[in-house]
Amino acid sequence: MNLSFFIAKRYLISKKSNNAINVISWISIIAISLTTAALVIVLSAMNGLTGIVANLYNAIEPDLKVTSLNSKYIVNRTQIEKKIKSISEINSLSYSLEENALIKLDDKQAVITIKGVDENFKNLTHFDTVIREGVYRFEYNNQYYGVFGRGIANKLGININDFISPISIYAPKRGKFEGINPDDAFTKINVSPAGIFSLNDDFDYKYVLIDLKAAQSLFDCNDEISMIEINVSDKSKINFVQEKLQNLLGSNYSIKNRYQANDVLFKTLEIEKLWVFLILAFILVIATFNIIGSLTMLIIEKKKDIKTFYNLGADQQFIKSIFMKEGFLITFVGAISGLIIGLIVCIAQQQFHFITFDDQYIISYYPIKMEIKDFVWILAVVMLIGFLAAIYPVRVFTKNNLLHK
Repeated sequence: MNLSFFIAKRYLISKKSNNAINVISWISIIAISLTTAALVIVLSAMNGLTGIVANLYNAIEPDLKVTSLNSKYIVNRTQIEKKIKSISEINSLSYSLEENALIKLDDKQAVITIKGVDENFKNLTHFDTVIREGVYRFEYNNQYYGVFGRGIANKLGININDFISPISIYAPKRGKFEGINPDDAFTKINVSPAGIFSLNDDFDYKYVLIDLKAAQSLFDCNDEISMIEINVSDKSKINFVQEKLQNLLGSNYSIKNRYQANDVLFKTLEIEKLWVFLILAFILVIATFNIIGSLTMLIIEKKKDIKTFYNLGADQQFIKSIFMKEGFLITFVGAISGLIIGLIVCIAQQQFHFITFDDQYIISYYPIKMEIKDFVWILAVVMLIGFLAAIYPVRVFTKNNLLHK
């Protein structure tokens, strides 16, 4: 065993003549341990929330989404479909149409976004998994049905068991309107409520899903669509398919994956995680000040030992390495114990769900997702901060003790 490391270990685990030094050393270990555990728990909780959001968006967002950059609608659908189907990695595709419209029920109304989808949309996105009430249905017995966001349903007072009160959807007619009656300027369809979905406020207060043909009739779009949504058979090849598809379709079309389509949301989650990490790292810096005090007092107490080592032939570098390794041991013991505590707490939350949510939330308990890279980064940052905290007292006070031997 390295001699300097052996001496440093003895200083840490042996009872010191001054009990205050022993107390400060263990306070340093406990402070580092608790802060490290907090880093593990908070970052794992952030990972869990990000994972839940990603899974929810998997239910409504496809692997890839194709839209036109030069026009509002995609008109040459047949040509584009041939190019898309020429890529073997593409499993299936769906056509959809999105437009703003006015929805009205009795004396209540709201501006919403209509999303008309075809029959493949359900299999492409698993949207039916986020329906909280009712069923996934758009047409039955020559009657159009709609699936409403919970926010819109609450705002209009929609009851999925009420098939008598008509829900009217209005959209302006395309082209120039010349007429006396203002109602003639709008296209109107009536739908019945089939189901209510709940994803998040951005979707719940915005979207109403109806049949694609009904949407095309409402917006006078004939065979036009807003986007083509694509499912890739091998998820690891999404980026490859995206690049290949972009080369086939050219610069007139935009191809985005679900993260790019919702880049603001996912970037916000990443920034929040970064700031949480930095704030807790700053708290860790404050906690490591105890290392400075502990090493300073230890060096002063071991003044005689330092002179003895020097007289026995030890050089200044050897003496410094003893106390640097003392600081390393304090930091390492605190970091490892903190990682273990954080791991235990995270596993306990995953298994026993100590922190739960009420029925208003889409998940019943706080999600936890541990990632190895977080543990590596936390250990590296903690050790770096501990190393920097030990440099000053070791350099200054060991040198002073040698100068005044």
